[in-house]
Amino acid sequence: MAQTSDTSPTPLIETRGLTKRYPGVTALNAVDFDLRRGEVHVLFGENGAGKSTLISMLAGASTPSEGEIRLDGRPVAFHSVADARMAGISAVFQEFSLVPTLSVAENIFLGNELKTGPFIDRPAMRRAADALFARLDFRIDPRRRVSDLSRAEQQMVEIAKALQGEVSLLILDEPTASLTDREVDHLFRVVTAMKAHGVGIIYISHRIQEFARIADRITVLRDGTKIGTYPMQGTDEATLVELMAGRAISEIYPAIAHAPGAPLVTIRGLNAWGVNGIDLDIRPGEVLGVAGLVGSGKSRAFRAMMGLLPVTAGRVVWHGDASDRDVTGISTRAMMAAGAYYLPPDRKTEGLQLAFTVRDNLAQGVLPGLTGRGLLPWPRIRKTCEQVAERVELPPAYRGRLAAQLSGGNQQKTLFGRGLGRDYALYVFDEPTVGVDMGARAAIYRLIRDLAEAGKAVVVISSDLPEAMNLAHRLVVFSRGRIAAELGRDGISEAAVLAHFFAEEEEVA
Repeated sequence: MAQTSDTSPTPLIETRGLTKRYPGVTALNAVDFDLRRGEVHVLFGENGAGKSTLISMLAGASTPSEGEIRLDGRPVAFHSVADARMAGISAVFQEFSLVPTLSVAENIFLGNELKTGPFIDRPAMRRAADALFARLDFRIDPRRRVSDLSRAEQQMVEIAKALQGEVSLLILDEPTASLTDREVDHLFRVVTAMKAHGVGIIYISHRIQEFARIADRITVLRDGTKIGTYPMQGTDEATLVELMAGRAISEIYPAIAHAPGAPLVTIRGLNAWGVNGIDLDIRPGEVLGVAGLVGSGKSRAFRAMMGLLPVTAGRVVWHGDASDRDVTGISTRAMMAAGAYYLPPDRKTEGLQLAFTVRDNLAQGVLPGLTGRGLLPWPRIRKTCEQVAERVELPPAYRGRLAAQLSGGNQQKTLFGRGLGRDYALYVFDEPTVGVDMGARAAIYRLIRDLAEAGKAVVVISSDLPEAMNLAHRLVVFSRGRIAAELGRDGISEAAVLAHFFAEEEEVA
């Protein structure tokens, strides 16, 4: 496949030999990149490929070790994010920068407050925020406190904040990870409108299926080095995966043997906040896929089962070796003691201890299965942690690092590792690969295969439809707090799943 050659006028922004070194590692190595006015240029690569390093320098969050950044053909040096913002460059990073205790409007205008004389004009900021949300077609009350918003709503506020003011270059880092399909459509309409007004957009996402909708060109990075820049037209997903990961897309999703047993857990008439009368069987030796839009209740149902949300009606029964046990409404700790592990969707706020090393995080998963009376068996704990690290494919060099210093993929592997420190019978993986590249996904999918083939019951809750469809032996589709459909392996198709996403909404409308 041929790379593109730049015969256009002066790029909006370009880099020449851009390099970033940290002690002991070169994060970005002599990368040439350019963005034209009115185009969407995708940066594509695995975690650790250099994407975040490149955009952090373009957005003024860090400075290059070598190389040059040129804006409208002139060399520039950004010493802060504020410098870049004054030059018309705005970024929405993967990690949110909102202040939880402030209102939505206050966050959008933070550092650029509207005033009447010496006083902050909060009504004016609310009106301006309302107008901005109306343009984006996002339904959020600007008076709400950010801490009361869902993750999807916080993502929308981040996007709105980036678009406040004059923007000539917009950087979007995984902007759709927490959005529903309809919200993604809204965002893409905004992106298209901005392109028409000459705004250049750098777009980062692991969702390859999005690229055909909005991308003009794609630059692929691997291990801090530029592999090439390619036109979106004529470039397919399989080629991109091979360029990014050095492996074919057919190698990403493993074949998983299907040997379901009698139900391990039965759920009958389960009601909780946002969950209305769920009936479901969870079987060992099977991957149960769970699909649905954000807000459909797919996560809440299993959080209620795990004791993370109050159950208001219904029963959850655990079918153990000795006898059946009603586990409705018991604590999360008690559910884990019964044999269930839950991997939360937000690894930073609910999953990992970011200030702990990888080994310490893994030890937290090992300890409940090894401790008893007397002294802790530390040699055994350390040995088990090393075995778990090998199993989740965490390189030895990373095991002594703080979890906060790892890429998203290695953080997710660490979170998986915490669940492998004990022998659980049921594993519930809620958004197991959010923000994770294809290479790390392949490793996580192999772990899911190994667990199911070892006779464990595995639940995969995912907003990534190809993931849910390719891993599941049986797939349930949630809509409006209910199970809209249950599909066997032969009945799983994109058309069937999408039809049930909106079926109940159409009936109610």
